Amino acid sequence: MITYNTDGVKMPKIKRRDTSAWIKTVAASYGKRVGEVGYCFVDDEKMLQVNNEYLGHDYYTDVITFDYDEDDTVNGDIFISVDTVRTNAEKFGKTYEDELHRVIIHGILHLCGLNDKAPGERELMEAAENRALALRSASTAKG
Repeated sequence: MITYNTDGVKMPKIKRRDTSAWIKTVAASYGKRVGEVGYCFVDDEKMLQVNNEYLGHDYYTDVITFDYDEDDTVNGDIFISVDTVRTNAEKFGKTYEDELHRVIIHGILHLCGLNDKAPGERELMEAAENRALALRSASTAKG
């Protein structure tokens, strides 16, 4: 089950059913099933608090993923700062919607086992994000 919640911000305008189906398709492409995944959309200050409290990091970020995976089932909590998503969309010349979906799937890719910290991993993660976003575009074009 995939849930979408907010803390201190308005719920982003996403099509939850379509987004959940897309997430499940992407996870399946890595041989994974989706168990309990909770998204929490927050502002920058809440994200900084989460980053400090749980990871010991004193900086803003767009997405933090807490991985509770079991075998081939992805489970986790994914925090997304809508403030940083908006800032990054402007910085990278993307729409807010496209950048939001990129970070939504970024968290799932982490739960599927991809990382982006070591040399070469960021490029692999970006390629995986682009493949996943292409899947979303293909499915929304049909609908």
